[in-house]
Amino acid sequence: MVLSLLLASLFLAGLALMGWLGLLPWWLVALYLVLSPVTYGVYAWDKSAARRQQWRVRENTLQLLALAGGWPGALLAQQQLRHKSRKRSFQLRFWLAVATNLGALLWLLSVSDALATLVAGR
Repeated sequence: MVLSLLLASLFLAGLALMGWLGLLPWWLVALYLVLSPVTYGVYAWDKSAARRQQWRVRENTLQLLALAGGWPGALLAQQQLRHKSRKRSFQLRFWLAVATNLGALLWLLSVSDALATLVAGR
């Protein structure tokens, strides 16, 4: 659990730093900073619903939230709430969503760097 907290915290802090340095647009940083706690909350709600045997959140919805940038919150929720952390098929799709999200973020960084270079006329 400590590793998950460290990973999520370092990632979000790194994003905030990149936003502050102007390497990322603030709307993108805000997206992660909003989606992470929202995703954690959705996991907590789903865990509570599971205990009460009530309507549940679809797994695809949880995966979409992670893919959209809420994966740090999802990672924390999985560890702290012990929710969806043992189901192998879910974990496989979760880590695929994380990798896809990070790949898209790296692509965005490379494109924005290329655009900045093009605009600067270098």
